[in-house]
Amino acid sequence: MKVLLVSDVRKLGYLGDVVDVADGYARNYLFPQGFAKAATDNNIKSIAKAKAARAEERNLERKQLEKAAQAVNGAEAVIAAAANEVGHLFGSVFRHDIAKNLREQGFEVADEVVMLHQHIKEVGTYSVKLEFADDLTASVSVVVVPEGIDAEAFKAQQKEAAKEAARLVAELKAQEPVAEAKPEAEAKPEGEAKPEGESKPEGKAKPKGKAKPEGESKPKSKSKSAGKKEK
Repeated sequence: MKVLLVSDVRKLGYLGDVVDVADGYARNYLFPQGFAKAATDNNIKSIAKAKAARAEERNLERKQLEKAAQAVNGAEAVIAAAANEVGHLFGSVFRHDIAKNLREQGFEVADEVVMLHQHIKEVGTYSVKLEFADDLTASVSVVVVPEGIDAEAFKAQQKEAAKEAARLVAELKAQEPVAEAKPEAEAKPEGEAKPEGESKPEGKAKPKGKAKPEGESKPKSKSKSAGKKEK
């Protein structure tokens, strides 16, 4: 169904926009929350002035967001947390912890712009995305250190550990034997071509029966006398 937005709804539209949504979404969420009304002509006309005023406000807000994103991009948030000897935190670091740390440094960062899909549960350095708008983002570095440990000393220790790990990996690769290339299989000699014109000797023809001389015929058998000789 088509509805009239009476406030900005992220990833749906701005105040004064007429949008098409599912009936259930409108009735169960947008209408009860006061985010939308029926898209009638009277309702559309009634918020025309509010729509123009809100558009000007959004332009100012956009400029402020762009300024905030540019300022915080590349910043570092250092957060101390209780951890055991192997670096596992006894709790977790949440998005509001990161936003609060950045605000304490003077950056304009709301909790909801911190894109932390999983809570941080280990000490270490993390790259975290800040999303001020769908098309406006920034990136910050979050360093989680054990409580009582100097942040700079911790970062230096991490760098040394990373260098040592890279060195060990390089040594292991250098020790790996280089696989020798297998020689190409020798081509089998093709069957020797038989010389042209040479063929297998034909089998000996069996001697045919002797031809009878022409005119010669088998002697006729003596015919029995037709009758007995007269006595």
